Amino acid sequence: MEDLLIALALAMAIEGAAYALFPDSMRRAIAVMLAQPADRVRLMGVAVCAVGVGLVWLLR
Repeated sequence: MEDLLIALALAMAIEGAAYALFPDSMRRAIAVMLAQPADRVRLMGVAVCAVGVGLVWLLR
């Protein structure tokens, strides 16, 4: 459970840093994502999730 909380905190720190360091780029990225169909966004979410789970599995 502690590992999960650490992973969530790290994800929040990385995302927060991206918004703090590159606010204009993040706005553009969000605009591009909003223009995509929901199915494409969902597919990319599943793909990124699978890569993340795979990396955790390999590293553990």
